[in-house]
Order: sequence, then C-alpha cells, then structure tokens
Amino acid sequence: MMTYRFVSLLLVLAISFPLQAQELQLKISDALSAPLFTAINANGQRRPADFIVAVVNADPITNNELQLEIDRVRQTLAQQRRAPPPRADLVREVMERMINDRVQLQLARDSGLRADEAAIDAAEQSIARQNQLELPELRRRVADDGVSPAQFRAQLRDQILLTRLRERELEPRARVSELDIDQYLRQAQESADPASRQINLAQILIAVPDDANNAQIAERQARAEAALTRVRAGEDFATLAREVSDAADKANGGQLGMRPIGRYPPLFVEAAQKLAAGEVSGVLRSGAGFHILKLLERQEAGLLLPSATTQSRARHILLRLGPQLSEAAALERLAALRQQVLTGQADFATLAREVSQDGSAAQGGDLGWASPGMFVPEFEQAMNLLAPGAMSEPLVSRFGVHLIQLQERRQVLTTQREQREAVRNLLRERKLDEAFPLWAQDLRARAYVEMRELPQ
Repeated sequence: MMTYRFVSLLLVLAISFPLQAQELQLKISDALSAPLFTAINANGQRRPADFIVAVVNADPITNNELQLEIDRVRQTLAQQRRAPPPRADLVREVMERMINDRVQLQLARDSGLRADEAAIDAAEQSIARQNQLELPELRRRVADDGVSPAQFRAQLRDQILLTRLRERELEPRARVSELDIDQYLRQAQESADPASRQINLAQILIAVPDDANNAQIAERQARAEAALTRVRAGEDFATLAREVSDAADKANGGQLGMRPIGRYPPLFVEAAQKLAAGEVSGVLRSGAGFHILKLLERQEAGLLLPSATTQSRARHILLRLGPQLSEAAALERLAALRQQVLTGQADFATLAREVSQDGSAAQGGDLGWASPGMFVPEFEQAMNLLAPGAMSEPLVSRFGVHLIQLQERRQVLTTQREQREAVRNLLRERKLDEAFPLWAQDLRARAYVEMRELPQ
C-alpha cells in the first residue's frame, strides 16, 4: 500500500528504530478475530459499526483504526512478497504498536513538541523525491489508496512528532566518544580474519599467446609499457582499458569487482598491497600476458568503508505504468527511443525532457552523481553493467520502465575521518537500538491501558 510505505520512508529519513522493539507481548481476546458487528443505516443497508477496542490513558483506539492499520501492514507485506503472520499474532503486534505510538504521541504533545505546517510540507516533498514523484502525483496516489490529504498530513504530523520525541529522549543515551571509536576499531582489527580483506582492481591486459616467440613477447611488452606511460601521463584508466586491453572485462573499464583477496591471483594481491586507492602498478608479467593494475577500492578487515567509492552518473527516461500504458507498450516505446538514439536520429537528453515521467526530465534525465545503494537494485544492476556512453535495454522496476544511459564514473576517496564518522554512526545506532525498547517499555508500563473486547 502506497501510504504505509511513504510514512515508513519518513522514519528512515530521520532516525531508524526497529519495529521489533515496539512489538511487546500483550494478551488480547480472541474475539478480535471475530466478524465485525453491523448496523442498519437510513437506507436499510448493513454497514460495519465502529467501537472502542482499547483506551490509552484517555485516548480511545477504535476497531476501524485497528482494522485500517492491519490492512496497511498486510498490503505492505504483500508488496514485499512476505507471508503475513497468523491473524491473532498480527492483531496483537499491530495493537501493541498502536498503543506504544499513542503513549509516545501523548508524551510528545504534553511536553510541548509540535510539527508545524512547514515541517509537514518538507516531509511530503521529501517523500515525493524518495519515490521519484512530483508532489501532485504523490497526492493522487495517496488518494487512490483511500486516504484523504488531511489524513495523510495527519499521519505525517504524528510521525514527525514521534521521531522528534525519540531523538530528544534517546539521544543522550546514544552519545559516542572518540574512545568508543578507537576501541571498536582496535577490536575489529584484532578479531578480523585477514582473508576477509577485499579489494577492487581494474586491469589492462596485453595478452601473449602460449606459442609466442621472443619478438612477439617483446612487441606486446612494449605495448604494455606504452599504455602505462599514457596512464601515468593522466589518461583515464577505464577509457584506455576499453581501447587497448585484451581482457574480457574491458567493456567495463577493466573493473574486476570488489572481492576477497583470496579470489585474486597472488600476483595481483602482492601488487595491490603496495598501492594506495587510485594508484597504478607497473607492468606485471603472468602466464596470460602483461598486466597493468589500478587499485580502485580497499576494504580492510574490520573497517566499514572502502578507501574509495565508485560513483556513477547516469540519466534515464522513465515511463510509468497505468491504465493508459501497459508494461509491454512501455517496453516497446522505449526500445524504439533507444534505436533512435543509437542511429543518431535523436538526442537522449532531448527525449528525456520530452517524454520522461520523472522529476529529472527537466535536466534531460540527469540523476547526478550516485554512490552504490542509492538506486533500487534492478536499476543499479543494469547501470553497473554499462560502459560510459552506453545504454541499457529497457528495464522494469517498481517505478515503471526505464531506459538508462551511463554518462561517466569516478572514484571518490574515503578519508580516515569519514571512516571514523561511519563507525560513530554505527555505534550510535547500536546504542539507540539497545535504549529504545527499554524506554518504550517504561512508558508503556506507566500508561493506563484498558483493553475492551468486541461485543459478543
């Protein structure tokens, strides 16, 4: 369901608390799984009758509210292709989460926390961006889910209040000192298996046939030395790999991928140990020929981040599926547009501005520089297979059908300060995860909660 996912995204943007921490045990009558009572309206039709299922302090939770929340959870699980738990367990978990949220919202309001209209506007816009939608389209989809704009904004207001309350109450318990970071790194290094280190290399290979004579070997070595001279003179390694390398991976700029050092030949590992991220080896001789290696990234045992990150800059054309456009029709249309670009009949950026149904259309579909993990997996996987300037085949994601063109790639070095900051964030999240259930349980224990059964 669109609404549940959007509200969940808001929490991710601010601060994350595991749902499991809120799913405390609570005995609820089996009557909650019984059919709903009905009443007769003015037209003689039967309709569901609402009633109170719980009172939290002085705040009631109605059966309609409970059923709506259960439906949202079920639809979210269905979107994730996960089977829901048994109904009794689902009711118990949803009810307990609603009780916890009510208790916390009451504390937030009683302590003076407020979410003004500007904050709600910003949250709405942020959710639209995260879902690659314009704001009117977001509101339309929310309305299609049966939630009015006022209800959606009320949900956002509650989520903002909950986030601010949890930040205020739990932040003092989650402070991380420099000593904490030093201790974590020291323990990680001491306990880590050296074989768990990973590196990402790119190579230029000048192949030497098994039956090559001395003259042929010398000629190929000269080609490798010439390529090394060009790299050290400032030419782009990936571009040169695509031009001169004999390796099968040359279309990807020679990238061999992040992998444990045990999966690289010893010759490569030994050479990489002498390189910093971004540096290039000399010419190396193996049974396959002459190699030039570039160390793209290094993941040391126990550290969170590689010393360099590969960023990609791509642009795309997005067609959204709906009653007016089927998946087959969208795939066919984008295949035709791809052919126009390949034959020089059209420019990719111009087509994106004309037909793309994404917020990036005004920029010719340009998505800017992106680090790994910023796009949905199916999009990122297709993008990672492209060489700069190349286009993907049309592909389907949860947002619609895309045509991707990779513009360029670059290496961004990760500093020691950034690695320490990543450790700080990890330790902070751990402390929050430990503190949250105890805090929530304490609030729950001090609240007056009256459980009411459904009428028999």
